[in-house]
Amino acid sequence: MSKFHTLDDYDLNEKRVLLRVDLNLPFIDGKVSDTTRIDRVAATIKELSDKGAIVLLLAHFGRPNGAVVADMSLKNVAPIVANIVGKQVTFVATDWIDDKAAQGTKDAKAGDIFLLENTRFHAGETKNDPELAKKMAALGDIYVNDAFSAAHRAHVSTVGIAKLLPSAAGRAMEEELNALNSALGEPQHPVIAVVGGAKVSSKLELLGNLVEKVDALVIGGGMANTFLAALNQPVGKSLCEHDLTGTALEIMGKADAANCKILLPVDVACAKEFKQHADSANLPVQDVADDDMILDIGSRAIAALKLQFDNAKTVVWNGPMGAFEIEPFDIGTNEVAKHVAKLTREGKLISVAGGGDTVAALNKSGAAKDFTYISTAGGAFLEWLEGKLLPGVDALNK
Repeated sequence: MSKFHTLDDYDLNEKRVLLRVDLNLPFIDGKVSDTTRIDRVAATIKELSDKGAIVLLLAHFGRPNGAVVADMSLKNVAPIVANIVGKQVTFVATDWIDDKAAQGTKDAKAGDIFLLENTRFHAGETKNDPELAKKMAALGDIYVNDAFSAAHRAHVSTVGIAKLLPSAAGRAMEEELNALNSALGEPQHPVIAVVGGAKVSSKLELLGNLVEKVDALVIGGGMANTFLAALNQPVGKSLCEHDLTGTALEIMGKADAANCKILLPVDVACAKEFKQHADSANLPVQDVADDDMILDIGSRAIAALKLQFDNAKTVVWNGPMGAFEIEPFDIGTNEVAKHVAKLTREGKLISVAGGGDTVAALNKSGAAKDFTYISTAGGAFLEWLEGKLLPGVDALNK
């Protein structure tokens, strides 16, 4: 049984549903460049409308800090939502929290959808102000959160309202929480975590939490160089946090105590300069020269990781294996990702991945479509991996 209510737990007909979504979309030259966040919540919006709910969409855009900032209005987002959902979406302007403005939705009929102006235009939203929470909650009968990407924020629209109304997870939130639970909450073992990226310093909490929960931890990207240096392996002029080699040793000690294997590359792809199609060589880690830059894992490391995944049941992935943005240093990430995708497609593996660079790398490799679940939540996904309690999720607990 889930720890949270879902849409299946409520009679939604003619109920006013405050639905928190993430519409913080990327705009380039005045046009939305990626509608993924709307695509993810479209099913919830449609279902609520089809079941006769009056849907009041709550969302933020940018950081207006409690002021009305014209460039951060959601007015231009309403027609985009309408187009994707296939239903009319009525925009309700800035002062919708006031009684007089609430009249904009007073005569609403079952199935109507409204997009309320940027929640962060209201002072107190980001401070989870209880008075603002009461005003927002008064507009609805039921609260639904479908914005996992904002769940690490204790704001009025993610936590405050949830404490005052019958609450539920939307379909996208439900799917995300179930996927995350299958990855680390109640996973099938053996579990392998893949952690890559540039710096150990940005993922200390993550590494510390994962070694307690997984059977093996793959470390790639620039982070691996710090661990290699800690083991007195040469890293040349590679990206490396030499001041954190002691911390790397501590993490390895903690992993050993928890019976978690740390998997580092046995060979690496090196170049003398960081650029597209730079001349590169595949070297055992002990043969890296002083003027070499480690930019990817090597062919033997790739083969070794594939064997590890062949014996795993669950993979959690955050971060690339190397400089995946430029060829040929995307090979390690691409090859390993495609293998995980293949095993997932064959029903041998549950694979969950997330984080900005991770999503970009997996999309570039073509592997993303075959992963069990790809989280686009960014900060919330990382905090979940770190073992932190997410306020927006905790507020939904039964």
